[in-house]
Amino acid sequence: MGRKSLAEIIMGAVVLVVAAGFLWYAVTHTGRSALGGYTLTAKFDRIDGLPQGADVRVAGVKVGSVLSQRIDPQTYLAVVTLSVDPAVRLPVDSSAEITSEGLLGGKYIALVPGGSDRMLRAGQEIENTQASVSLEQLLGRFIFSVSDLVSNTSRQQGQGGGGGASPAPTPAPGGAAPR
Repeated sequence: MGRKSLAEIIMGAVVLVVAAGFLWYAVTHTGRSALGGYTLTAKFDRIDGLPQGADVRVAGVKVGSVLSQRIDPQTYLAVVTLSVDPAVRLPVDSSAEITSEGLLGGKYIALVPGGSDRMLRAGQEIENTQASVSLEQLLGRFIFSVSDLVSNTSRQQGQGGGGGASPAPTPAPGGAAPR
């Protein structure tokens, strides 16, 4: 009985060590870290489709992630809190823009470093932001402008007084009308 319970304890310990190894591998190879980085905030007019946990990138390279989103009750702007890798130091005049990975891809925040000698510190706000562009709004505007163009064109043709319309054919002299 004692030998069997000792084997079970050893096997349980091995399973726990293997599980801890998988967890360590997953954390270190997915771009997430347990320690994180320093936090910054940015305010946007709209953040359509930007999920919590979305990438924060500089020059296309992931340097952090979106930690949280909330609404500022006084300005009604979306306040996004970002975690940025401590090795990446951003100038205070840097900008943040919400960008799409493609037509059907997810959204992320692209940070564009500025040229200032002073660097952002933890807890500071990125002042220069560009909000998310809504694909649905762009398509709606395009469809509206095309339909407006078509209706204006047809209205102008209707007011032209028949200009450009050819008269009905007349029968040939001395002959019968064509059938």
